[in-house]
Amino acid sequence: VGARLIALGGPAMQIGLGGGAASSMSSGQSNADLDFASVQRENPEMERRCQEVIDRCWQRGNSNPIAFIHDVGAGGLSNAFPELCGDGGRGGTFELRKVPNDEPGMSPLAIWSNESQERYVLAVAEGEDMDSFDAICKRERCPYAVVGYATEEEHLKVTDSHFANTPVDLPLGVLLGKPPRMHRNVKSLSVPSSP
Repeated sequence: VGARLIALGGPAMQIGLGGGAASSMSSGQSNADLDFASVQRENPEMERRCQEVIDRCWQRGNSNPIAFIHDVGAGGLSNAFPELCGDGGRGGTFELRKVPNDEPGMSPLAIWSNESQERYVLAVAEGEDMDSFDAICKRERCPYAVVGYATEEEHLKVTDSHFANTPVDLPLGVLLGKPPRMHRNVKSLSVPSSP
């Protein structure tokens, strides 16, 4: 509880929106706007910097400052941060405008859901772990931003200081889908053999 929830790597951009959905469509089923927005653009230099930070951290063994890590894929931060919190058995509170952003005109939905490449989300404890993580990022010239904090309650809250509202405020289980488990009682019966 209280761990910093961090976006590591490149900034949000008006690219990769719906990339996961667009890649699942058959040829010719999409429209030009979705095709343009869904194209993801790689950034090998940022990918290398992120990987160097991750490598330097795990190589510290028991002193690894990263408590949890998750890559950012389909759904962007809107998927990665909730899964990171869920994996840790925690909730999170986030400020949308803390997300590094190279295109200030993006909508809140685009900032939270874009699928820009070479990004990771992670949890780092306050104090010494955060100091170590910051030093490693500076050495590797890898940008990061503290976007939120872990909470005891498994609840997701996203605030937007620009619009002075709370676009997301719901129990994490609703988002991550905790379906009821199926239970089956099974008994083996012997089949009488025929003469």
